[in-house]
Amino acid sequence: MVMSSLLLSAAFVLCDSGVRTACVVDGDTFWLHGEKVRIADINAPETSRPACDAEAVRGAAATRRLTTLLNQGPIELLAGPRDRDRYGRLLRIVTRDGHSLGQQLVAEGLAERWQGRRKSWCTA
Repeated sequence: MVMSSLLLSAAFVLCDSGVRTACVVDGDTFWLHGEKVRIADINAPETSRPACDAEAVRGAAATRRLTTLLNQGPIELLAGPRDRDRYGRLLRIVTRDGHSLGQQLVAEGLAERWQGRRKSWCTA
């Protein structure tokens, strides 16, 4: 299923080991209608294998915040130059009313702008 330029909504929860139709994995990845989506314009701290306690704490906060943002109303998934990443996830910029939810996470200090690589969340 390719999702792009459509208003979409769902009731998002945190992902668990069950079926993943509308859930949040971490601060930059979620499932929607059975498709795994990576937010293309940001990088958020890791939650599955954080490199330090600070990354774990910030990653959990980013995950909670993304869940809240996704549940605030319909979103639009905008395709960029690449459709999927090397893991098969859809790469999309997630917006609501023309505003990037990813950039909102950046403004709140819970993510960084995507710069082509991950940064360390463990440095001062």
